[in-house]
Amino acid sequence: MEKAKLFQYAILWHPTNKQAKDEDQKSKVIVEPTTMLSSNQESAAMRAAMQIPAEYKTEVDQIEVVLRPF
Repeated sequence: MEKAKLFQYAILWHPTNKQAKDEDQKSKVIVEPTTMLSSNQESAAMRAAMQIPAEYKTEVDQIEVVLRPF
């Protein structure tokens, strides 16, 4: 069995060009930086993506999952 590795992730929401122009919306952090253990980067990314809040699941193209290993 592989040793678990430490990862940190955050989830960002970015407005569309129209939202940025017409509604003056800006990018925002929707999930604060969180630390987790995972066996590899792919499984860490999948686990992080599962934490996208329900109200943003229809705007997946505007979501960015930022992941970094330690």
